[in-house]
This record gives sequence, structure tokens and C-alpha cells, in this order.
Amino acid sequence: MKTKLLILLTLACPMAVSAAPRASADYTLAPESVGGAGGRASSADYTVDHAIGGPGGAVASADLALRGGYAGQLYEVASLAVSASPTTVGEGASRQLAVQSVLDDDSLLSLAPEDVAWSVVSGPLTGIDAAGLATAGLVYEDTPATARATHGATMGDLSLTVLDTDPDNFGSYAGDGIDDGWQVFHFGLDNPLAGPLMDPDGNGQNNLFKFTAGLDPNDPMSRFLLRIDPVPGEPQQRNLIFGPIIAGRSYQVLQSPDLSPASWQPLPDTPPTSDAGDQRTVTDINANAPEMFYRVEIQRD
Repeated sequence: MKTKLLILLTLACPMAVSAAPRASADYTLAPESVGGAGGRASSADYTVDHAIGGPGGAVASADLALRGGYAGQLYEVASLAVSASPTTVGEGASRQLAVQSVLDDDSLLSLAPEDVAWSVVSGPLTGIDAAGLATAGLVYEDTPATARATHGATMGDLSLTVLDTDPDNFGSYAGDGIDDGWQVFHFGLDNPLAGPLMDPDGNGQNNLFKFTAGLDPNDPMSRFLLRIDPVPGEPQQRNLIFGPIIAGRSYQVLQSPDLSPASWQPLPDTPPTSDAGDQRTVTDINANAPEMFYRVEIQRD
């Protein structure tokens, strides 16, 4: 009896897997054929690494990251990142704000400024419009402020600094010749005693002079003084001793024979000068007139 042996051969041939075109309102991805043993498909815009048994790999470009094994890229918004460049704004000026969603994988998704609700948390911002343009109010010194963006239940804050670009434009202290910060520091806000011609400590030197000289307007002992002393052995000379001298100021001695406004002139030549502590001595080497008056002109550098 003969037995017939039937041998069946199964030939495994690589089969190409093809996908239909994928498209949306934002993109079109042409179909590609991928070998069953995996491999790599690439173009100028993306690279796909394939693996046997599933999509695997990753699609990456400058604008997106797609992880294999999901029907789509799933994410949650963890917070909002609010930014501005720079994070300073001059008083009375505006600064454009930008916002991005921070996803749970730390990637960022840009939002249009109109997509969020804007608000001022703190500081001298007069408002933020629907397009994310923040406007600063007037300040008497550089002042911090906080802007906030809200999108659904998610929010993000941005710290800004409003710069004091004009030192004499704030509130009731504006335009009086004294830095607003100096007045607020010594008198608080909207205090009539802070006016330039006021002398709150009653020592005869008003606020404008004390501001210029760097003195304390509320301390009667804080005064600028000038005295005239003879020079031993030099009857034709006089020592002009004045103070306190303070950094950031320049001092010039003027003389006049009769106190008329047009007659005040600087001491001639270059008089000898010496400093001791916060006092300065300037010597008039030609003090030979029958009568002479002196004064010190102070300027803030």
C-alpha cells in the first residue's frame, strides 16, 4: 500500500499596508505604504518610525508631537502661561500680553488673547482690554503689578513692573518741582504740608530747598548752614564754611556787593576748597571789598 504524502507550503509574502488620505481643515497627510516589518517613512515635514504589530513610534515636527498607541493625542490643560516682552511698562503706556496653555506633558499650546478673560490682580494697571493690551497708570516710584488670564477653570498670572518715567507727575504732587517719591516718603499721599513752599518743621527752609539740599523736611535740626570766618594772618581773606554736603549735589559759592539779583557772581578764579566730614570750606582770597555778601547755590546732579 502506497501512502501519498502531501506537502503544503505557505509562502509568507510582505504585504503593503495602505491608508486612505487623512485630512482636516488644518492639514492633509498623503497616504504612505508601510512594510509589515516596520521601517521609517519620512518627508520634509515629518518622520514616522514604524514597528511590527502596531503604529508605535512617534511623529514629530517643529509644531506637533504625536505619540503612537492612541487614537488621538490626549491632553489636559494644567495652567496658563502669561508673558510679555519686556515685563516692564512705563507709566501711562501699554504692553501687549500673550498667553499659552500649559499641557499636562509640559508642552505649550498657543491661545489668542481674545480667547481668555483678562483682569488686574494688583498694582497700578488701569485695565487690560479684550486683546490683551495692558495699560499702566501713573506712579511715584517703580511699582509691581500683576495681570491675570482666565480660560474656563484655568488661570495664569504675570508679574509686571510699572516704571516711574516722570518723577513729577503723580496726583496732587504733580508739576511742583519736587520728586513725587520724596513727597510720598516724607508726607504720605495728598498731604498739603508737602507743597514746595511749605515749611512743616518751622526752621525757615521750605520743602523745595530741603528737597534740593537733601535734607529732612520734618526735622527742624536738618538745616543747611553757611558761616563766614576770618583766615588767621590773612586779613584780606575769608573762609566760607557750609554744610551738610551730600552726594549727588554740586555746590557753588556766589558773591554780591549789594544783594541785587543781577550782581551775584561766582567767586573769581578757583578758590581753595577743603572738606571735613559733611562740611566744606571755600576760601575767598580777595575779600577786600568794604562789604560783600555770599550765598551757596545747590544743584542736584
